[in-house]
Amino acid sequence: MKLPIACLLILIVTSCNKKNDPAPEMELYFPPVGAGTWESVTPASLGWNESKMPELDAFLASSNTRALLVLKDGKIVIEKYLGTQLISGAFTASSNWYWASAGKTLTSSVVGIAIGQGQIDLSAKSSDYLGTGWTSLTLTQENKITVRHQLTMTTGLDDYSEPGDTGNKDCTDPACLIYKADPGTRWAYHNGPYTLLDDVIAEATGSTLNAYVEEKILNKIGMDGSYLQVDLNNIFFSTPRSMARFGLLLLNKGNWNGEVIIPESYFNQMIMPSQSLNLSYGYLTWLNGKASFMTPGSQAIFPSELTPNAPNDMFAAMGKDGQIINVVPGKGLVVIRMGESTGGLLVPFTFQNDLWEQLNKIIVD
Repeated sequence: MKLPIACLLILIVTSCNKKNDPAPEMELYFPPVGAGTWESVTPASLGWNESKMPELDAFLASSNTRALLVLKDGKIVIEKYLGTQLISGAFTASSNWYWASAGKTLTSSVVGIAIGQGQIDLSAKSSDYLGTGWTSLTLTQENKITVRHQLTMTTGLDDYSEPGDTGNKDCTDPACLIYKADPGTRWAYHNGPYTLLDDVIAEATGSTLNAYVEEKILNKIGMDGSYLQVDLNNIFFSTPRSMARFGLLLLNKGNWNGEVIIPESYFNQMIMPSQSLNLSYGYLTWLNGKASFMTPGSQAIFPSELTPNAPNDMFAAMGKDGQIINVVPGKGLVVIRMGESTGGLLVPFTFQNDLWEQLNKIIVD
């Protein structure tokens, strides 16, 4: 039967509109707070390629991995524990491990909560919270540095990454925080100004960092863990499943089973390019799928996306020795990796790409 032209046009337009309609919101599972239960599904039930699991196992063993979790729409699909740790022996679901710089995204989330509470102003001078003289800059120079610059690694303070530098990038003493460039004109992965965000949070909220994160995030989503001082840095430690709970919170845009934890307006900024220097960096969070990226300790700009093997919409928290939280909104995935050294990089770019090479053999749309 031939259709009138008008009908054909209606069908074409309707079809095009359906193609451009946004995908329906995923239904996420949230593990109960205060209970050890967590629903799981098998890779086979999702149509994933289980025959490639032995290759993944071999990769994990050869890369000093201690824990790997993969969530699909909140449910555990892959959960593996390998190796040992010094005190408790075998590494298990109850073992505690360090997040290293993956904890930066957690700190960023805490700042976002304080902003939502009206306790921190992103555009405010850092000295409003840290007091004047927190750097060795002149008062005029120091007053140009804002909380946003601390969140985006653009304070302009010297990160001691050039040949011949003898300073310490982790040091937070005023004598270590010296002028390199105007704020907002230079991106550099600098731990000192980042660590001082802990003092910004404490001054703004009247609470310690650990007390605030426990009240605002941990207790609400069932996480364990705390920040501990290691040398000059505050490092977050937790169990692997607690790291996965935080990843699930990020997957749902800062909302835990209907309760807003991180204000969505801030969350959306956190996973967007925060400046034009390093397009692959949001608010203390790494972004995939951008035209270029920069790495710690270098001013080079690499004309490539951060992790070519991973989905373009992935964003990540990454730390030394391969501590990883990967979130892929379009596929409803969270990937967690804890472990020992994967090559010594401050941020494990190459390892993350290698991990996704293995995951792509298993995860099938």
